[in-house]
Amino acid sequence: MQKESSSYIVCSLGGSLVVPKSGFDDVFVKNFISLIKERVEKGSRFIIIVGGGATCRNYQESAGRVRDVSNTDLDWIGIHTTHLHAHMLKILFGDIASSEIISDPTVAIDTQSPVIIGGGWKPGWSTDYDAILLAERFGTGRVVNLSNIEHVYSADPRIQPDAEKFTELSWEKYRSLLPTEWSPGLSTPFDPIASAQAEKAGISVSICGGGSIENIAKCLDGDAFTGTIIHP
Repeated sequence: MQKESSSYIVCSLGGSLVVPKSGFDDVFVKNFISLIKERVEKGSRFIIIVGGGATCRNYQESAGRVRDVSNTDLDWIGIHTTHLHAHMLKILFGDIASSEIISDPTVAIDTQSPVIIGGGWKPGWSTDYDAILLAERFGTGRVVNLSNIEHVYSADPRIQPDAEKFTELSWEKYRSLLPTEWSPGLSTPFDPIASAQAEKAGISVSICGGGSIENIAKCLDGDAFTGTIIHP
């Protein structure tokens, strides 16, 4: 891919924040948009790639209850739900957002808008991977990953309460904690395919707990935040 000359802050916005199990979280979305607009007014520009959240999982689980569905088809269900969420955000951001959403992170982006919004691309990986490709393309050394997960742990702390909590770790260490392959609906702080690409490209990822808008603000601004930094 040709590297673009202009730089954006690239965010992988977890669908769990936009559409949790309780439904579309208009309070979070309103506060998140206000936060981004404040930084746009100060000169920042953003690429926001949004995930599928509960919408995705509900459809995938429903499809599976009707008949056996291939992983590829389950991924397509997820991809289309991310596009729905991306269109919703584009509308809610108003005229500061690009008129087109990104559905393919490798094609030319012809816009001067300070906010560009996108969703999933194709089966085999998550929106995390798309965010890494765009960070690599725009020469951005960091991706901000926003989700309902605040830290990386050595194991699921809900199952192993004594799991080690990390505030910083290398890609090599992080990837040793993950499955090696992607599967539809996989829930990890950052997916294994995206992690391998980030390590290869020398990109760090800030795993930021999105439950607090103030915490997101600190992370975007490069201040100390509640979360984990994964680095090359």
